[in-house]
Amino acid sequence: MIYLDHSATTPTDPRVVDALLPYFTNQFGNPSSSHTIGRDAEHALTTARATVARLLNCQPNEIIFTSGGSESDNIAVRGAAWANRTRGTHLVTTPIEHGAVLKTVEQLADVQGFTRTLIEVDRFGTVTPAAFERALRPETTFASVMYANNEIGTVQPIAELAAIARARGIIFHTDAVQAGGQQPLDVQALGVDLLSLSAHKFYGPKGIGVLYVRGGVDLCTSQTGGGQEFSIRAGTQNVALIVGLAKALELAYADFEARCAHFARLSDRLIDGVLSHIPGAQLTGHPENRLCTHASFVFADVPGGVLVSELDRAGICASSASACKAGSSAPSGVLTALGYTRELASASLRLTVGLHTTDADIDTAVDTLAGIIDRLRAEQPALVAGH
Repeated sequence: MIYLDHSATTPTDPRVVDALLPYFTNQFGNPSSSHTIGRDAEHALTTARATVARLLNCQPNEIIFTSGGSESDNIAVRGAAWANRTRGTHLVTTPIEHGAVLKTVEQLADVQGFTRTLIEVDRFGTVTPAAFERALRPETTFASVMYANNEIGTVQPIAELAAIARARGIIFHTDAVQAGGQQPLDVQALGVDLLSLSAHKFYGPKGIGVLYVRGGVDLCTSQTGGGQEFSIRAGTQNVALIVGLAKALELAYADFEARCAHFARLSDRLIDGVLSHIPGAQLTGHPENRLCTHASFVFADVPGGVLVSELDRAGICASSASACKAGSSAPSGVLTALGYTRELASASLRLTVGLHTTDADIDTAVDTLAGIIDRLRAEQPALVAGH
């Protein structure tokens, strides 16, 4: 199999596995226990927190470990909204957020008395500072804009947006799940108040994430208990996975420039190959300000919801932005927000490269995809004639 779905998940680095395994076996202590084995676990937890804080350029007590990106987003959005509702109940986000943000904002608006505004994005999926400012109101207390989009790869001008929010006294969150390992994460330079990460996007284990919470930002958490994670996320910490996350993040940024150069060369080869070999292919997202691993497309005159399964049968792992169900395909909400037709938004494909992707993998994927699309178009002449 050729794996080109690294935006969905990455394989855990063997060095990360080596680092975390002892905390499942002989170093199994509960970090809240006061005996020697517990103190050893607490030391590992403290060390991991310090490592993550150093890489994000913040204080260790501003790092909260969670079960992953979705929980981090939920705590940030719901927690900030509820804790600051006496100041205002207007929330601002974009129509191209991950569901962990967008559905949480929708729930707060539909069920819990908040109001919301979705920021207009341009045809590349970019949130401009001007569009962001237009969405703000005097009663806005919270805004969330993702650092990089999971479907189209567009990277947002987070530092500019956060500065606008800060000047207005608005809490600013960014979902940086896709950006981890591919974009700088210095929270002081970014100017954000809250930032979400998930380890399995940068060669760490699944089931563990981070929420950065700037000192002084109030959050109301729905998960109460023993007071772990500074009373923001109660429950016994999974020390093994936390150690793994810290190791994976450290490896990603120790070799950041070389990794990004490798990713960018391969994704450029992939984009050039698809656009030059497949008529009617369109690159989605920003052509330059995009994740270095990322290539995403729509294809004219191709039936929706079939490309991923066809590639899988040919031995290539990919993703689609479409939500396929019961033999039909629903268009991607991200792509329709960018102005694509329902037909094109249903015939989307995301291909993302990784550390172990080769030139040969890219060339095989392009040739295979071109052959599949030629066959699909030949099988539906009526559609082609009517396009």
